[in-house]
Amino acid sequence: MVKVMWVSVLALVAALLLVTVEKIPVAEGVTCSVTELSPCLTAFMSSSQPSASCCAKLREQKPCLCGYMRNPSLRQYVTSPNAKKVSDSCKVASPNC
Repeated sequence: MVKVMWVSVLALVAALLLVTVEKIPVAEGVTCSVTELSPCLTAFMSSSQPSASCCAKLREQKPCLCGYMRNPSLRQYVTSPNAKKVSDSCKVASPNC
């Protein structure tokens, strides 16, 4: 029952992110889309270690992190204690926005 609820919550969060986020181009040529961080979803929502693909995407999306932090729909996910742990594990410094 609890596992089904967890999966439902993760699916809802993913769906909300897909619906509420626009792609925003940045100077570095990266297209900012929070859906690019989908490999990190499990690590952001739990205390599990991030995968190599999560760390790669987090490094790729680093120029976009301030935009995600400013977005009220995303702020709680990208500034959560688990997101901080993921950043630390991936050796991606939190930006000063």
